[in-house]
Amino acid sequence: MTSVTRQLADVLAATTYEDLPSRTRQDAYRAILDWLGSVLAGAVETPARLTQRVIARLGASNEATVFGSGRASAAAAALANGVASHILELDDIHSGSTVHAAAPTIPAALAVAEREHSDGRSFMTAVALGYETAFRVGEAVNPSHYRYWHPTGTVATFGAAAAAGSLLKLTSDQMLDALGSAGTQAAGLWEFNADGTMSKHLHPGKAAFNGVLSADLARAGFTGARRILEGERGFFRAFSAEHDPTRITDGLGTDWKIGENGYKLHACCGHTHTAIDVALDLRTEQHWASDEVLAQVASVHVETYGPGHEIVKEANPRSPYQAKFSMAYCVAAALLEGRVGLDQFAPERFGADGVRDRAMASLLERTRVTVADDLTRKYPAAWPARVRLTLKSGGPNDGAVVCGVSEVPRGNPKNPVSTCQIEEKLLALVGSRIGRDVADNALRAMRALEACPDMAELFHDLLPA
Repeated sequence: MTSVTRQLADVLAATTYEDLPSRTRQDAYRAILDWLGSVLAGAVETPARLTQRVIARLGASNEATVFGSGRASAAAAALANGVASHILELDDIHSGSTVHAAAPTIPAALAVAEREHSDGRSFMTAVALGYETAFRVGEAVNPSHYRYWHPTGTVATFGAAAAAGSLLKLTSDQMLDALGSAGTQAAGLWEFNADGTMSKHLHPGKAAFNGVLSADLARAGFTGARRILEGERGFFRAFSAEHDPTRITDGLGTDWKIGENGYKLHACCGHTHTAIDVALDLRTEQHWASDEVLAQVASVHVETYGPGHEIVKEANPRSPYQAKFSMAYCVAAALLEGRVGLDQFAPERFGADGVRDRAMASLLERTRVTVADDLTRKYPAAWPARVRLTLKSGGPNDGAVVCGVSEVPRGNPKNPVSTCQIEEKLLALVGSRIGRDVADNALRAMRALEACPDMAELFHDLLPA
């Protein structure tokens, strides 16, 4: 029987733009559109600037665009743009694999496409194949993989290699080598979450870098493990307590996983988004303003699923980073302020003792987050949440309880957003952080993507140094 890794490599090497259904092409466009907003806005943030300085010392090169920092080698550009893509926590997410595929995959694809002077259709094909690979490998090892490993750094390394290899037109044997080299470099431990460090942003950057390196080595004749996924000492056994290889092979080449991609509407960890949506709906239903929330809500109880709770259980965040991974804070912000955007994570909101705002601190004291077994059983197919608000006695509702529940957040394909909404997200995000002219130019570039004859020209001047 043909190995799982070989079957994957065969499809990756053989697929062209003409093989992609029209819906898959549109899904690739949407993924790139959404990513472009995150990478442009993220490129001016501190972790991105630090990475840009470091790659500048790796040597001068004119191969590929580094947003906000000129040019670099393809691998270095992939690293820097990968870091920038994941900083604001607004990049896409796939439920089944728990992978943010854009941040590692698209920087790798863009860097190679620019260096090789590939056209827009080849670039879009590479992105679709990168997503296909990352999502399928992620689903094969999820959810046990997620206990210690950050899939955006691990399984997306395979996706970055697949995207880069597609643009290099690797043969099936070469693609097999690229996957082998990618798998042996895959890394990304969750321990960064204990300290709120920048390692989370490094994971997609390094995955993008490793993907480019793996594809380049394969083209040069450098060999990699031929059974990197299913081998006795391969990725499946090393990175998961249980795995399902059929998640890679079932429907491979016909059922395109990029159509399952989800888009984030809130600037925080995806595990908080369903609860945020429920909280926003309850606020709207009650017609509350901020002061009315504090006046009427006695307690807030959020129920979520176990693997997500492990990531978002911080109760009193002391930094913007911790707040982005605090279910309690994100739900409280939704109830009090009616939105959970970048402003809700401004540094001045937090101090050594936790949240500084008295109203927010007061609501956090009334908020608890627990794991519900029935919700855990639904993960990762669903990312469910329940929110229960107990109202104060003696008020107009006299101790009433109002509840809301949802299976998936807005932006998930089961609760979708339109391409127009993703465009509006890009314009708002980039316009507010950098300027409306950059945002408008980015949208114009995207609308020219499919017909672009040379990717080296399309994005290079969007955000100059």
